[in-house]
Amino acid sequence: MKIKNLYMIPLLAAGLMTACDDMFEPAIENNSELESVYDSPKRLQGLIGQVYSIVGSVYQTSPNSDLATDDIISNQDGSGAKVMATGGWTSQYNLVSNWNSCYDAIHYCNLVIDVIDKVTFVEADPIANKMFADHFKAEALAYRALFHFKVLEAHAGYVGGTLMGIPIHDKLETEGNYIQTRSSFVDCVNFIMNDFNEALKYLPYEFAEYKTQENVPANLVESYKNDNGEVDLALINRVYGKHNFGKINGKIVEAIKSQFELLIASPAYQDANTGYTWENAAKDAYLVLQHANKGPNNLDKEGFFWYDDSKVKDFKRAEQIHDELLWHDFNDGESNSMEKTSFPPSLYGNGNLNPTQNLVDAFPMANGYPISDEVNSNYDPENPFANRDPRLAKYIVYNGNTIGNKNTAISVVMPQEGEKNIDANNQENNKSTRTGYYLKKLLRSSVNLDPSNSTTQKHLGARIRYTEILLNYAEAANEVAGPKGLVGDADFSAYDAIKAIRARAGITDVAYLDECATDKDKFRELIRNERRLELCFENHRFWDLRRWKVDLSKLNEPAKGLVITKNADQTLSYKTIDVEERGYKDYQYYGPIPYGECVKFPELQQNQGW
Repeated sequence: MKIKNLYMIPLLAAGLMTACDDMFEPAIENNSELESVYDSPKRLQGLIGQVYSIVGSVYQTSPNSDLATDDIISNQDGSGAKVMATGGWTSQYNLVSNWNSCYDAIHYCNLVIDVIDKVTFVEADPIANKMFADHFKAEALAYRALFHFKVLEAHAGYVGGTLMGIPIHDKLETEGNYIQTRSSFVDCVNFIMNDFNEALKYLPYEFAEYKTQENVPANLVESYKNDNGEVDLALINRVYGKHNFGKINGKIVEAIKSQFELLIASPAYQDANTGYTWENAAKDAYLVLQHANKGPNNLDKEGFFWYDDSKVKDFKRAEQIHDELLWHDFNDGESNSMEKTSFPPSLYGNGNLNPTQNLVDAFPMANGYPISDEVNSNYDPENPFANRDPRLAKYIVYNGNTIGNKNTAISVVMPQEGEKNIDANNQENNKSTRTGYYLKKLLRSSVNLDPSNSTTQKHLGARIRYTEILLNYAEAANEVAGPKGLVGDADFSAYDAIKAIRARAGITDVAYLDECATDKDKFRELIRNERRLELCFENHRFWDLRRWKVDLSKLNEPAKGLVITKNADQTLSYKTIDVEERGYKDYQYYGPIPYGECVKFPELQQNQGW
C-alpha cells in the first residue's frame, strides 16, 4: 500500500489507453483539490481514466507469467522470469506481484465512490444526474472487485493453518485510517462478489444505440422508468449509448465473475469453504455464453487464431464486436514491437520468447491421440511435426514452419563446420532460440522488420476469450456432472464443449475423446490439456497450475528444448534436452505478501514459508 496524499488528484496516467482518450478528456493537467471534482465531472472521468490505465497490468496481452512455467522461456541473460522460476522467487523479488498497481486502482475507485453523490453532472435534472452517477459508480464497483480479485489470486495464502485473504479496501483511505490487516479469504470472496453484483445493476450488457423502449436493457428500465413504465431514450443514449464502446459493461463483468468463481472453486482454495462451488462456476460460465449466444455450435470458426492477419486487418474496434474476443485491449494504433521481440533473428527479430518442448509435446496428433500413445497416435519421432494438431503450426515456429511477410520457412538445424544459421539453438546470444522454437501466436506475420523497408500493423490483445469461458464451463461441469452430464439450465456438457474446441482446430476424430469421456479423472486431464493449448502464451498457465494444486514435481518439471542436427546422409536427428531448471518450493502455490508491506504493517502477517 502506497501512502500518498489522498486528498489530491494525480495526473492522468501517460499510459491511458489511446482509444479511450476521447472518453476522458480533458485530462487532468494539474494537481487539484479533491473538492474541485464536485463541480467538474470531467475530473471525475479522469479518475476513472486512471483505473482504465492500470487494467493492462493485470490483463497483459503478451507472455509474462508464462515465462516462469513449462510452456515458454526467455532467451535473455538474467531474465527476471528465469531468476524467479529457478529458485529466486521471494517476497522481495516477485515478478507476478500486482499489489501496488491494484491497490492504486482500488484507491481511484474509492475516490469515485466517495465523491459520486456530490458531483453535479446536469444542472436541474435529477434523473440525468442519478443516471450519470449510477454509471460511474457501477464502473468503479466493477473495477474495485476486479482489482481485489487479482490481488487475492496473487497474494492469498495460509497463515497458521488458515487460508487468509488480503486487506479489503472498501472505503477511501485518509490520514490515520490505513487498512493494515488481512481479511479472511471468505470475507474477501463475499466482498468481491457483492461489488460485482452491485455493478451489474447499473451496467447494460452491452453499450448500444437504443432506438426503441424494447431495446433498453431490463435493468436500466427498472431503475429509470417513469410512471408509464418507459425511459427517456435520449437520456439513456446520452449516458449508456454506443459512444461508451470500450468501457466496462455487464458482459465483461459476468465474464470476470466466471474467472473468479473458477479460481475459488479450485483445489487450492476449496478448504476455505466459501460457499461457491464448481456448480456455481459452471452455471455462471454457461450464463456468460448464453447471454452472448455462444456455445459449442456457434464458436467463431477461426477464433483460435484471432491475432492473424486475416482476422485483424479490417477489424475496427470502435465499430464492431469481436466474434472471439469477449474483452480485448482497445488500441487501434500500429506497431511492430511484438514482432521485434519475437521474430527469429534471420527476420531481424530478437527471438526472445522460446516455446518449450514440454508444450510442443502436449499438442496431440491430428487424430486426437497424444503422442505418448504409441499404439494409436501414429507419431513418428523421426518426423515429429507431421500430422499434428493444426494449432501447433499456428502457435509455434518449429523447424520448417513459416513466418514473416514472405512466409519464410525457418530452419533451426544446427550448422555444420563452415555453415552459419543464426536461427539455430544458442547461435547468437540474446537473439537465437534456446529451445529450438520461436513464438508465432499473437504475432502479425505480415510485419516486415527489414530496416530498409520496415512496416507496422494493428494488433488485437486478448483479455478474455469466449473460448476461455467455454473451457471454464467444461472444467467446472466435469467436476459436477462428469464428462457428459448437464449442469443447471445448460444444454451442453463438458464433452460437447471440448469436442467443439478440438473440431474447430481440425481434430474431428472423436475416438480419443470418447475414450476419455468414460472416466471423469481422465477427462479432467484432457480439459486441462486443452486449456493449456488454447490459452498458451495468454498468461493463464502459471495461475492454473497453482489453483489446480498440481504435484510439486509438475511445477518443477524442467523447461525442455530440441536440438536438431544433420546426419551424413542428410537426414535429421532430434534430441530433447533440459534447458532451464525449475526451483519452486512446496509453499509456492500461493504468492507472498510484499516484504515492504509486512515491514510497514506487521499486522499483515506473511504467508507460510515466505
